[in-house]
Parts: sequence; structure tokens; C-alpha cells
Amino acid sequence: MLILMNKALENLKERGFISQCTSLDGLSAAFDAGSVTFYVGCDPTGRSLHIGHMVPFFAFRHLLKAGHKGIALIGGGTARIGDPSGKTEMRKMLSYEELNANADAIQAQLERFFEGVNGAAGSSGSSSVIFANNKDWLAGLNYIDFLRDIGRHFSVNRMLSFEAYKKRMETGLSFIEFNYQLLQSYDFLQLYKRYNCRLQIGGDDQWGNIVAGMELIRRTEGDAAGFCGGLTFPLVTTADGKKMGKTEKGALFLAPDITSPYEFFQYWRNVQDADVLRFLLLFTFLATEECRALCAEGKNPNAAKERLAYEVTALIHGKDEAEKALSGARAAFGNAGNGAANSASGDISAMPSKELPRASFEAGYNIVDLFTDAGLAGSKSEARRLVEQGGAFAGTDAGTLTAITDIKTVFSTAVLTDGALLLRAGKKRYCRIIAVLNGGTAL
Repeated sequence: MLILMNKALENLKERGFISQCTSLDGLSAAFDAGSVTFYVGCDPTGRSLHIGHMVPFFAFRHLLKAGHKGIALIGGGTARIGDPSGKTEMRKMLSYEELNANADAIQAQLERFFEGVNGAAGSSGSSSVIFANNKDWLAGLNYIDFLRDIGRHFSVNRMLSFEAYKKRMETGLSFIEFNYQLLQSYDFLQLYKRYNCRLQIGGDDQWGNIVAGMELIRRTEGDAAGFCGGLTFPLVTTADGKKMGKTEKGALFLAPDITSPYEFFQYWRNVQDADVLRFLLLFTFLATEECRALCAEGKNPNAAKERLAYEVTALIHGKDEAEKALSGARAAFGNAGNGAANSASGDISAMPSKELPRASFEAGYNIVDLFTDAGLAGSKSEARRLVEQGGAFAGTDAGTLTAITDIKTVFSTAVLTDGALLLRAGKKRYCRIIAVLNGGTAL
């Protein structure tokens, strides 16, 4: 049956967000009737979000632009037990102090992402983004009362039919995790009562929890509840089927001290050609027509990749960091294939850098130690393999790098130009070494 969707939903569909919805026609009608309050939650199980967490928050911003109101719910309460969805084993239990610190860090990241958007943090006008923490209503719950008032509405058979629980039954599901769906459903009920929240959005792995929350509202509030629904987005993979956002170092985190803005930029700059248009639509706010034009037949895919990398880095780290990352990448890789519009030569000082003691060069810096200390190898054995396999390069700039294949090679101060040396591991990982005195003065 053909469903005539509201423009906000049409936009999400065109950009590749929509996977499952409890009722597309019902949600479309609710959107047509006026502003709808919705929410998305994230548990502070770490001190930083990674890019996989951000898909619902990109959709969040699209909905804000369409005139709706969003709640970013930090799961300071639910994180105390852990969500089994998408996990093969129980999460590590964190102290309440750690969870509180993580919650503060994650909220700060989201505030930056929403800054200046429709009355969000840091902008003028009425706020369209609300931040909440579910520990405010979960931490003090009386367990007996909770089971009487909320638990009685849940069927164990129904819960075990959801994919998240079925998968975990194969490897072991703890009783504490089994309670998670009740708590997340209770979140939806609380947000409905406190903010008239009518919609929960999230990744596909949250489908069971979202449906359970919607059903809890209907059971406790009856017909008076009106429209309540759920909308999920696909778990993004790359064209070759791998989980999107995975790097050699692990997940692509938003915290710059875990994943530097340069590394963040390079991830997007190096995506496969087949993924560029999809990622432009999902992870930028460029108009769909512009995204398609960038990837049109006959266009150089490198220019589209560079634009993708710049836009996403600017959204997460700010325009200044995006400009530095762009300049560093151009210094490292040149501008071949990027087109006349990208003719700037780049700034080598914007490349990733590491200060190392000049005394080590004076004594003779062994290549294995140098690549390990530069962070281009995780261990000395990894550095040895890198060198022996022809993946270690050194020189004064990106255009004059020489492969070093002898693990006995040592570098003296003679290799330094203006107190610096450029290293490369493999084809894409660079580090500019700056030789400094013990006091930290560069030479």
C-alpha cells in the first residue's frame, strides 16, 4: 500500500535513515498535525561516543530542522546494569562515579554537536533540545513497587521473542540484563509523562526495547495516550559488509584524545568509492541534490571523499580542526585527483606530530625504537615487521620519503630539517617528528 509520508519522513527515507517503524502512516499523520517530541538514548558505558552512536543524532538534527522537539537521554541509570542488545557477553560493570563522569563527557559532546541548532545549547531562542538523565527516576526506584506497577505488564515469552534476547540466550543472559527492557520501557513512559514524548528513535538493535516501551504506555495510559511510536535506523556497514567506523586502532571515537581530528578526517577521506554517496547523505547536512552531484558519473570520487571528510570533521570537531586536518592531509597526500578547486598545497605543520628527545637522535635513534615511540607501531615486534616488509618510510617531506628496510638503521641529527623528520607507516599513516631538548624546546 502506498503511504504518503510527511516531508520530514520523506527526507529521512531519501537519506537512508529509515529501517523499521511501528506505523509510518501514523507517524506521518502525527508529524503533519504539528510538532512531535521524540527521544533517543545512549548509555555512558565509555567516556566518548563513537561514530556508530551518532546515526540517530544526525536524524535527530533533521527532525529538529523540521520543527520537532528532541530529548537526548543519557542512560546514567540503565548503564548501571547494561543493555544486552547487540552484545555477545555481559558488559563490564562500572562504578557509579565512572558512569557519572562518562555521562558528563558524553553530554558535552552532544551539546557541541547540537550547538546553534534550533535553540540548542549555546544558541538563542526557545530550546528544542532537552537533555535528561534516566538515573533521576531509576536510581531511587523501589524494586517491589516497580515489579507490581511495571513488571506485571511484561510477558517473558514475548521478551524472549525479540532478537536481542534470543541471541544472548545462546551465550548466556544474566538476570540483571534481562531487566534492561523493563527499564528502557519505563524511560519512554516517564518521558511521555514529563515531556509528552510520543516517539523513540534509535538503531535497529533497539527495536525490541522501543516496541516494549510503546506497548507499556498503551497498557498504562489506555486510549488517552494517543499516538506513540518507534522509528529505527539501519546499523551502518561499509560496502564490503564490515561494521562502519572501525579503524586500525578500533572504533572511530569523537573524543580528540582517543581519535585525533586528523585520524578522524582520514577515515572519511579513505572510505570506499561505493560508500561515499551513502555516507554523504547520512553523515552530512548537505542537500541531497548536492550529495548526488558530488558523486555523479564522471566526477572524481576523491573530491567527494575530501568534501565528506571535511563536513563530518567540522560537525564533530569544529571548522578550525577540519581546516587543519584538510591542510595536513593535502601536505601528506598532495592534491592529485582533487580538481582545480582544491589546489592548495597544504600545511605540513598540520599533520599529526610527536615530540621526541633530540638526545635520541644525537645518540643514534634506531628505526624500530623510532617508529614505536612515534606511535606508528604498537610494539617493537610490530615495528620490526613493518620495516622488514617495506612499510616504513622517512624523509623531510611527503614527496621525498624513502623506504627503510634494515632494522639496524639509525637516524642521527643529520636527518633533521629544521629539527623535524617525517615518517610514514604503510600508505596512509604519517607522523611528523619534532626533536626537542629535555626542556621541551624544539630545535
